[in-house]
Amino acid sequence: MRHLTLVPLFLAASLHAQTPAPTKAPTPPKEPTLTWHPVGTGAWNVEGRAWPDEKRLLYFDRLPASAEGKVTTPVWDLSRDSAGMVARFKTNADTIWVDYTLRSEIVGKAHMPATGVSGVDLYARDEQDGGKWKWVQVTKPTGQKVRAALITDLRPGLREYAAYLPLYNGIETLSIGVPPDAQFESLAPRTEKPIVFYGTSITHGASASRPGMVHTAILGRRFDLPVVNLGFSGNGKMDAAVGDFLTRLDAAVFVIDCLPNMQPEMVTERTIPLVKQLRAAHPTTPIVLVEDRRFTNAWITPAKSKFHDENHAALKAAFTTLSQEKVPNIHYIPGNALYGTDTEGATDASHASDLGFMRQADIFEPTLKKALGR
Repeated sequence: MRHLTLVPLFLAASLHAQTPAPTKAPTPPKEPTLTWHPVGTGAWNVEGRAWPDEKRLLYFDRLPASAEGKVTTPVWDLSRDSAGMVARFKTNADTIWVDYTLRSEIVGKAHMPATGVSGVDLYARDEQDGGKWKWVQVTKPTGQKVRAALITDLRPGLREYAAYLPLYNGIETLSIGVPPDAQFESLAPRTEKPIVFYGTSITHGASASRPGMVHTAILGRRFDLPVVNLGFSGNGKMDAAVGDFLTRLDAAVFVIDCLPNMQPEMVTERTIPLVKQLRAAHPTTPIVLVEDRRFTNAWITPAKSKFHDENHAALKAAFTTLSQEKVPNIHYIPGNALYGTDTEGATDASHASDLGFMRQADIFEPTLKKALGR
């Protein structure tokens, strides 16, 4: 009996020895004296904000105020998110702070962290590595008001930065703070024609861990071009009303990636009219049609697999018709491997993880390179 009573005592002691001592939460850095540079005040405009001269309800809305009542109510509401917008600047500061107010108090989602939904994601060009864009840091919002050090103890040097704005939240105000003695230059949006993406929640950014990890942003860095993100979660349906706004953009290429929100009948009904709507306004601008990605569990869910087969067939038939009609400069991206083929590219079978977004970027890149003539 005495031997038996020692066993639980021994296990308890062993478990206690393996339990780490409680630690205090890290103390946030004390705010130093900073000079704040407001974004979107007229002097400093963000990139990826289409129709820049048209009135907005809030500066960081994706669609102009004139779209309300023309596009569907869900598209209008989703256009208030700042997905795809980028604040660009140069500084030699060793510390960079950010101060912004979010439009919604919902800072995260069940399948997507607050860093992606509501974070500001910072990249910089590494001039020691050929000017390659590299990740720096992302904010970790816990409420509507974010005022925090984005990064401290930076390597000395003047470099270019790009701050990607929240994907599934809007912004009311945004400022970047640096020490008063630091050199700082706000950068205007680049004048090159943008890659314009029109699509669904996946284009919108679900479920990237941070704004710079969406395939649209990845491709923008790879091609070093501005990007316009017109992804509308659940509502990318090749709407003619959205097409009207697309026709007013001088794009380098239009990428139409709406099939995840469409049924085969709708694909058949709307693909050719949307392409011809764009082609009437832009006779030679490349247009890329993208097949639906496959749910990563479609291999074991026959109904989903059938849906993808039929959706793909409908888009392929539309593409074949356009080709036979000699509609110029139309390109096509198959969807079977957009997330890879190992079932590991999504968070919930439908929406891409960071791995899935990287794989999409890899598949999009050769077609976009051809369309852009690179």
